[in-house]
Amino acid sequence: MGECVIEVRNVSKSFRGEAVLKDVSLKCEGGRIYGIVGYNGSGKTVLFKCICGFFHVDAGEILINSKQMGKEIDMLSDAGIIIEEPGYLRNLSGYKNLDFLYRIRNKPNKQHLQDIMQKVGLDPFSKKHVGHYSLGMKQRLAIAQATMEDPGILILDEPMNGLDKQGIAEMRDFFEEQKSMGKLIILASHNKEDINALCDEVYEMDKGTLNRVR
Repeated sequence: MGECVIEVRNVSKSFRGEAVLKDVSLKCEGGRIYGIVGYNGSGKTVLFKCICGFFHVDAGEILINSKQMGKEIDMLSDAGIIIEEPGYLRNLSGYKNLDFLYRIRNKPNKQHLQDIMQKVGLDPFSKKHVGHYSLGMKQRLAIAQATMEDPGILILDEPMNGLDKQGIAEMRDFFEEQKSMGKLIILASHNKEDINALCDEVYEMDKGTLNRVR
């Protein structure tokens, strides 16, 4: 058994009196991929936002490396996150978008960003503006952005969205490579095939409750 990185303990969350998460518990270790399946509105995205610190829980607690979210830490750090479509600068190329975001916290590193783009199947030398990207290309760029700073945790909500068959196969290989580097990956998908192909443990979210299915 590896070290527990994220622990969700009996978490509940409501909005305007409607329960969205009901007594949810989950333990996640590094070097493993956890899959959560469920219909839209089942609570997957809200759970991810609570883990990231975007929402405060109403009951229960979330521990990140044994530190309590909302008390000892305010936000999930050392994490690459895809929850909603990132807001890109539409009139710049994919590379220039990544470069702009990377430089906020890092020294410029042209070769590293070119390598990351190639790994997710994008041409770093293309001048095409992100505003003209297909949904699949935007998704690849989001995955590049989530992984470009080499985080230890990846929280990915529908990471295969908009990808064709080849793209899905390439991203599965990419996530397997990330896992082999010891990273913790939690991904949500409505596609059970993606989840079954990739994940070490699989959970189903249904009307706010989370149950392990594999």
